[in-house]
Amino acid sequence: MFNKMIESLRQNSKKIVFTEGNDPRILEATARILKEGFLSVILIGNPDEVNAVAKENGFDIAGAEIIDPKNYDKFDEMVATLCELRKSKGMTPEDAVKTLSQANYFGTMLVKMGFADSLLGGATYSTADTVRPALQLIKTKPGNKIVSSCFILIRETAEGNEMLAMGDCAINLFPTDDELVEIAGETANCAKIFGMDPKVAFLSYSTLGSGKGEAVDKVRSAAAKAKERYPELAIDGELQFDAAVSPTVAKTKCPDSKVAGQANTFVFPDINAGNIGYKIAQRLGGFDAYGPILLGLNAPINDLSRGCNADEVYFMAIITAALA
Repeated sequence: MFNKMIESLRQNSKKIVFTEGNDPRILEATARILKEGFLSVILIGNPDEVNAVAKENGFDIAGAEIIDPKNYDKFDEMVATLCELRKSKGMTPEDAVKTLSQANYFGTMLVKMGFADSLLGGATYSTADTVRPALQLIKTKPGNKIVSSCFILIRETAEGNEMLAMGDCAINLFPTDDELVEIAGETANCAKIFGMDPKVAFLSYSTLGSGKGEAVDKVRSAAAKAKERYPELAIDGELQFDAAVSPTVAKTKCPDSKVAGQANTFVFPDINAGNIGYKIAQRLGGFDAYGPILLGLNAPINDLSRGCNADEVYFMAIITAALA
């Protein structure tokens, strides 16, 4: 699956920004990417410091572009652009210079201005520090009102890779029914990028009216609205998880459903359920989890876990660039 993404990137070259250019994990992944030659890389940081860390750890990053915001030849142009973007908030040139001295904002502006196609950050800072500049500068796609996220879970089996998509497990705390509709559409689109044929289940503690309550009503409403908004997708809900994935249970609880028993794309009612759900699949189900993949933005901006390793950086870079 990743091989297909890599081959696609070889045919349609993209450029990715790493905001933490002197982090050894980033540099190890960069060396691997450059050796395989499917992606151009920008590292943000002081060139002397970045090269020193790479040399100390034995990473060959020749070919990477290293940009220090303090010495960037288009910095004045970037300041002017940021002031224009944030003029409604009273952004002054002095404020812009201070803001762009931060690697997360500087990197996001590189994407905004078309100098890069995508960005991956967060190895040393929080998800909020990745999402905030993306919301302020990149903004959501036309028709989208929120940024959401999904995880792609992959497990090797004798028949090949088993893949699931789960959203939203990281961004929206208590999404409304309309926000769940948007989450479903974006998660299904992400699933397609991974070669999946999304069958979307809106999850609940109720299956098609078996339970009652406000939470059930919200999910049921979201499923109905999603069917109307995305008629090309296979969607059902509200469904309990067992009905969504077990053909045997589905025959008993909802025999007429075209999704129940074979769902592979899951929309959780809130972040509690989503975060717990994907981690259960990861830790007890033996799935590798990739994400959170941020969805709904005008350009691919993705977040790393602060506990990530170089392999995770490498694979998330592939995913992020593929989204471009």
